[in-house]
Amino acid sequence: VQLVESGGGTVVPGGSLNLSCTAHGYTYRTPCMGWFRQAPGKEREGVAQIYAGGGSPYYADSVKGRFTLSQGSAKYTLHLRMNTLKPEDTAMYYCALARPPCIATRSDDYSWWGQGTQVTVS
Repeated sequence: VQLVESGGGTVVPGGSLNLSCTAHGYTYRTPCMGWFRQAPGKEREGVAQIYAGGGSPYYADSVKGRFTLSQGSAKYTLHLRMNTLKPEDTAMYYCALARPPCIATRSDDYSWWGQGTQVTVS
């Protein structure tokens, strides 16, 4: 399984960015997918996750109302729309996929991770 991420970059505070992720080679049952981030010197934290079979996304409190997670038309594709970005959103963002059974918000359930895409708000 390979997770290919795109998007990210540098933006001024208050700006917006879009991240996308597609899982290639996944052939098992419907997974959980999500975005996590890690800033220098900090632990990895969940940003937004979803069960790919349907249902509402889960968001970290720090991004609720600013970030929107959606599934793309292609199978196992995620989009993360990030609005009103803040300097504290600066981090490496990772897309991840968890084989079921999975709890979307539990990072330990995720077996496959992308290489990460940098988001810098400055």
